[in-house]
Amino acid sequence: MSDEIKHECGVALIRLLQPLDYYHKKYGTALYGLNKLCLLMQKQRNRGQDGAGIATVKLNPRPGNRYVSRRRSNKGKPIADIFDRVYGNFNNLSPAQLADCEWLKDNFPYMGEVLMGHLRYGTHGSNRIENCHPVMRQNNWINRNLIMAGNFNLTNVDELFGHLLELGQSPKEKTDTVTILEKFGHFLDGEVESLFAYYKQKEYSNQEIAELINDNIDIKSIIKRSVKKFDGGYVMAGLMGHGDAFAVRDAAGIRPAYYYYDDEIAVLASERPAIQTACNVLYDDVHELPPGHAFIIRKNGEVSVEQIAAKAPLAACSFERIYFSRGTDRNIYLERKQLGKQLAKSVLKAVDYNFDDTVFSFVPNTAETAFYGMMKGIEDCLNARKKEKILKLGSKIKPSKLEKILSKRVRMEKIVVKDVKLRTFISEGTTRDELVSHVYDVTYGIVRNGVDTLVLVDDSIVRGTTLRQSILKIVARLQPKKIIVVSSAPQIRYPDCYGIDMSRMKSFVAFQALVALLKETKQEHLLEKTYKRCKASLDLPKKKVRNEVKALYDLFSYKKISQKIAEIVTPPDIEPEVEVIYQSLEGLHKACPDSTGDWYFSGDYPTRGGNRVVNRAFMIFMEGKDERAY
Repeated sequence: MSDEIKHECGVALIRLLQPLDYYHKKYGTALYGLNKLCLLMQKQRNRGQDGAGIATVKLNPRPGNRYVSRRRSNKGKPIADIFDRVYGNFNNLSPAQLADCEWLKDNFPYMGEVLMGHLRYGTHGSNRIENCHPVMRQNNWINRNLIMAGNFNLTNVDELFGHLLELGQSPKEKTDTVTILEKFGHFLDGEVESLFAYYKQKEYSNQEIAELINDNIDIKSIIKRSVKKFDGGYVMAGLMGHGDAFAVRDAAGIRPAYYYYDDEIAVLASERPAIQTACNVLYDDVHELPPGHAFIIRKNGEVSVEQIAAKAPLAACSFERIYFSRGTDRNIYLERKQLGKQLAKSVLKAVDYNFDDTVFSFVPNTAETAFYGMMKGIEDCLNARKKEKILKLGSKIKPSKLEKILSKRVRMEKIVVKDVKLRTFISEGTTRDELVSHVYDVTYGIVRNGVDTLVLVDDSIVRGTTLRQSILKIVARLQPKKIIVVSSAPQIRYPDCYGIDMSRMKSFVAFQALVALLKETKQEHLLEKTYKRCKASLDLPKKKVRNEVKALYDLFSYKKISQKIAEIVTPPDIEPEVEVIYQSLEGLHKACPDSTGDWYFSGDYPTRGGNRVVNRAFMIFMEGKDERAY
């Protein structure tokens, strides 16, 4: 993605199902759990670089001993910062001390059997340490302690906050993180109080009741009641002070989660390959957590997957497949290749099937897999043309002619490279823009001046800012006849409200193109009419709210908007013509059939709160404000 956007988050949950001494005897270390957590987080570092955090819980702690430990960081390399500090606790211990698992557990932090990790990409708010997960709700009752982390965004925080007030609570902040923590905490408190009253009637002692509560908490019921009114995409993981742990996924499957367990360990993470690497297991050993289900690990080690919410239409985030998740997942890798392959015919049509005078490349590196797919499609077409020519010549074909046909190749080259990130120490506009434009560099002497068309594959184009300010400027210095930018993703037209930092509608180059076309065609008045409909929708019940912006896009063809986008991203002072080709919505679904969430492309939001968000985003644009829509 040439335009950097913040997105998603990463979660990791580990439960060691054997005593610590087991791992020391088998693997040679009592720090087995910490090592696995560190690896899981490293393999998901693409999911968050604003901050990170970990938490651990010790099972069956001795009274008076610390059993919950947490470490968070918002430093430049947060994972390294956290684990440098955590492992620092053990640096000066002797081999004999490191082998005494019981002593380590009693005397050192982070020696718990239940572990959680989180990687943060902040979609809004400052990058304070307080904004990093895991977050904690503390209590002297061991089973009322709650630690949570998640990859989520809710569209109805106001509604949920109001519900907490109705319950008599006074939350310290009006954020989705605090709201979620308090919702779960409220039902956890209720469950503990109910069990206490039940066992008290049976004349158990308080100490006996505490143990009975630990063994009989209905985690499924707590989760089910907590998420009942959530509107949004989420994967939330939680640890309870007495040792139960869980993770829950939204009913539409918007945010991803995968799990694995055997007789030694139970693991959940945001990405499948992270588990495969950390646990050294096969692809088929790792399972996707079904939408609307919870992965529950009881204190006694019992593992289960439980349905929490009613079935809903699936809407797994397709951006995970296009860009966000690491491409080391087999299916994601193949889907990205297919996204590129499907664009081959459109690209060849745009260059008039001129293989000799076209150079194919990609930018940035994340588009490389889609580029390979497009090359496969183009090579298949070239081979078909070779076959046709050979068959036409028949048996009388001369060796020299055959050699000439077979020697024709697709010209694919590494043309654009991302240079070392330039630090701009001055804020003066023109000079700073000039420096920023050199973030990318090019390979000179490959593209023939005024002869060759240069095709660049990008995985998605959000704002078009980097194309306009950097990539096209620097590529134009090669003096190609024409530049074609190919996006393996469709046009991003609508805001996301489920965890991706795409909330300001005015920033989308597709929306800018829409507004420009409305003005050019003397239909600018429709913007005001749409604004009034959006404003009127504020008073409607959520189920009656619809996306009022879609009708504006319906006025123009997909190709027309692409042409206008090409005009917008073209720097004013370059000579080559610029064309932009986008993946179609149909092509996206063909390549990624199991990830049907496409609301940022289609405007079809999977939850009712999504339509309210898009209308609010349009109102913010019309009112000239610079703020988020949720």
